[in-house]
Amino acid sequence: MTDRALAIAANVETFVREVIVPYEKDERLGYHGPSDELVMELRAKAREAGVLTPHILADGSHLTQRETATVLTRSGLSPLGPLACNTAAPDEGNMYLLGKVGTPDQKARFLDPLVRGEARSAFFMTEPAEDGGAGSDPSMMQTACRLDGNHWIINGRKKFITGAEGARVGIVMAKSDDGACMFLVDLPDPAIRTVRILDTIDNSMPGGHAEIDIVDLRVPADQMLGASGEGFKYAQIRLSPARLSHCMRWRGLAIRANEIAIDYACRRYAFGKPLIDHEGVGFMLADNLIDLKQAETMIDWCASILDTGSLGTAESSMAKVAVSDALFRVADRCVQVMGGTGVSGDTIVEQAFREIRAFRIYDGPTEVHKWSLAKKIKRDWKAAQA
Repeated sequence: MTDRALAIAANVETFVREVIVPYEKDERLGYHGPSDELVMELRAKAREAGVLTPHILADGSHLTQRETATVLTRSGLSPLGPLACNTAAPDEGNMYLLGKVGTPDQKARFLDPLVRGEARSAFFMTEPAEDGGAGSDPSMMQTACRLDGNHWIINGRKKFITGAEGARVGIVMAKSDDGACMFLVDLPDPAIRTVRILDTIDNSMPGGHAEIDIVDLRVPADQMLGASGEGFKYAQIRLSPARLSHCMRWRGLAIRANEIAIDYACRRYAFGKPLIDHEGVGFMLADNLIDLKQAETMIDWCASILDTGSLGTAESSMAKVAVSDALFRVADRCVQVMGGTGVSGDTIVEQAFREIRAFRIYDGPTEVHKWSLAKKIKRDWKAAQA
């Protein structure tokens, strides 16, 4: 690992542990995530500490994916760390996409406020299953767009849109006659209406997860991201690294949960000795170390592939499956080790369990990624027979 990444990561870790962790009981943490007031307060502290948006350098260039993994893992040591350091989803993935595809004017208008931590963003892709819309299969997209002079008109419904409430930048996916398209929009916009905020088991992301109606949204043609019909290609540019970024951040939280469980098991006595000296407990913590190390190795391997310039779709699918499942095992064991305390709000262990459980669903559930990998296995086999 590079010296610059290690130095940035060390600063981020110190900041998160010393400044951000005490905020984990703040009254501004609601059922649908932290308030925007709290987010901006935390970002002001990160700005002062020199750790705001640490994965993007002063000249606008990004750390490599391997370097980013080192930094984002440290930011994830608290559920609030990524929000404070501006490394959280969906902003981190949206910044990456805009940096790769956006025009200079689009970057100045939409990307720069995100990098400075002055605004939040939302990615409008997923649609309600009850309407037959796009979920894990984006080809089912129902949201439509049509050209009207020098504007595009967009109509449709979206669901599970993280952070839409309070966001200032939106990336909206819709389908034209050419295929999928992406549009940059200023938020709020009266044509983008929140139907409801869903109640979900996770609550670390500001604005929660919304169901959205889009009714006659007019977007200037120069706010299309890239070209008409290229939206699915751009989605892969965003989603492959974003899946890996989730792995990085939630590994940080799993590390912290494991630290708390270890401390509990070493201090708590039962039947005449510390819990950790009982094999049933000690072996669970040993399994945690194994899963955490395997997750780290998988992240590093996938990051190395992405750093070669390959999109690494198959690799990111493998990493997403392996890491999300491994981290959930870690979180589950931490709860089990701590018993009643593990399911209480006395520590962040129960939140880690909820957040990491949700991680196994979003950005593609485990089964969808395995299905995709199975298709690749079949294609490769056919190619080998030709």
